Amino acid sequence: MRNRQSAGEWWAVFAILLAFGFFINRNIEMKGLYMDDLYLWSCYGEQSFWEYVFPVGGTRFRFIFYLISYVLLGLIGTHVTWIVPINIVLNVLVAFTIYLIGKKVGGGRIVPVFCGILYLLSRMAYYQIGQLYGMMETFALWGALGIFYGLYVYLNEEREWGLKLSLILYFLTCFVHERYMVLIVVIFLALAMKLERRIMLWGLAVLDFLMVMAIRMATIGTLSPAGTAGTDVADTFHVGEAFRFAVSQVLYVFGVNAGPEHLNGMRYADSPGSVRALVVVSACLLAVMIALFFFKLLAEPAGRGLRLKNLALFFVFIAMCIGCSSVTIRVEMRWVYVSYAMALLFICYMAGQWDAPGGAGRSGMSSGLLWPVLVFGYLLLMLPTETFYRAQYPNIYLWPNQLRYNSLAGETYGIYGDAIFGKHIYIIGDSYEMSDFTRDTFFKVYDQNRRAEGLEVTIVDDIRAFGQVTDDMLVLTEVPEQNAFKDITAFVRNLKCEITSGYYRDGWMDQKAAIRVMAGGTGKIVLDCYYPGALTGDETITVTSGGEELAELSLTAASQVFTLEAEPYQWIPLEFETNFYTEDADEQRGTEKMALIVHIRAD
Repeated sequence: MRNRQSAGEWWAVFAILLAFGFFINRNIEMKGLYMDDLYLWSCYGEQSFWEYVFPVGGTRFRFIFYLISYVLLGLIGTHVTWIVPINIVLNVLVAFTIYLIGKKVGGGRIVPVFCGILYLLSRMAYYQIGQLYGMMETFALWGALGIFYGLYVYLNEEREWGLKLSLILYFLTCFVHERYMVLIVVIFLALAMKLERRIMLWGLAVLDFLMVMAIRMATIGTLSPAGTAGTDVADTFHVGEAFRFAVSQVLYVFGVNAGPEHLNGMRYADSPGSVRALVVVSACLLAVMIALFFFKLLAEPAGRGLRLKNLALFFVFIAMCIGCSSVTIRVEMRWVYVSYAMALLFICYMAGQWDAPGGAGRSGMSSGLLWPVLVFGYLLLMLPTETFYRAQYPNIYLWPNQLRYNSLAGETYGIYGDAIFGKHIYIIGDSYEMSDFTRDTFFKVYDQNRRAEGLEVTIVDDIRAFGQVTDDMLVLTEVPEQNAFKDITAFVRNLKCEITSGYYRDGWMDQKAAIRVMAGGTGKIVLDCYYPGALTGDETITVTSGGEELAELSLTAASQVFTLEAEPYQWIPLEFETNFYTEDADEQRGTEKMALIVHIRAD
């Protein structure tokens, strides 16, 4: 019966977290890949399994993540829009893990649920939800939580399997993201606080670390982790700057956006007064929780030693996560997410310690209600705060480009589907500075064969760079104020060949027709004519412009090409009149009979 109740509770909590995860991330979408995400896909799309999963000789060796992403990309296929829902589900699973571990370290039910919701609510989720590479951050964070759980069990319950679980997860997590190599310090701390005398367990920890180092040396030729933006930690590390970055991460955990706007959306100092006030009040509420915990620590001698060990475990774990994210050239919010998750688990732990024997009797406060009320109050304060900062995502450096490439995908593959393959796509403007790699790779993502054969993308300054718009062309323009692209194919087609009467987009022309054509750079207007009937030898096409006859063209073959001369890039009105028509034409679209098919080019 108890197992059934537990399973029912788990499903209920998971459903709540899942619903909230999709609700809070409802405005995030992905239609196209760019930058790191596109490069990751290109490796997947163009390399063999072994080359992709085990990239020997590169700057990073994350074979566990590459293996996971290989499987997920295989499942996703050409459905780029599935990436965000998958990321949401993965992040919900992390939130559910926080709930389960929170119950373990705290013993309650309500507070861990609130902490799971707080995790999903956090503005720090922008990368894990909105980028393909967010999967890497999610799995690394998940692994870090597992390492902590194993060490907590080992330290508090004297179960050797907890340490072994942590060692396994440590090895795996280091090859999801090398940032977490630093957690070996926490493993050794747990062994020391446990006063572990078994040499074998110390040896396993040392061996685990040495195996990670040996594999890194063998595959990438260095022990130093690579920094962000192509830097190397060994080259960019500075003690003073690392300390400043560490302080900023602590402030992030307490709700203060301490970094520049392009990394967090909006600085705390630039935020509205109401938002700043909510952050201050929420920080004060956290201070109350911490004070209550230390009251328990000082007032109750029983179990104080174990509490101090657990406090050290939490503190050093968070310190290591903050430290390893402070040694490069900047601090991004996504790196603080794991520290924030651990802070939420510490809230669960503090709540559980208040409910421990003797925890509330002296104060007269209800142990069953106090902490849920405090944490719920914190949740209510953070809900408008985090929601406000989530609305500032477009200010984060990667967001405008993601919006642009979402738009590019939506205006092309989203409208035309597989019909884009084989087309020549012209993009007017280059303020987005699209790279050659992006032009060559972007649309391959949507092709099941990963080649996008026949599709070509050309950046041009204006519509004069190409001739008449044909069926194998698409014309887009940048819309910088909206971080978007716009499909203007129909507009440019009509602009370059404006139909007045008697001419149709499939090339058919009536006996009388009038159009307005833009000449190309050569000034030549080419008429590619086809008459589907039998010729008698006296078929002529009279071409005039503004009442002045330009040419009288004699049709002597079923397929024939004529050339008219004009000034380069001149818009010229043309009127056509034939002395023949096609007798077997399937339909008569206008008042005149249909004469022949004419395709117009003006390059």
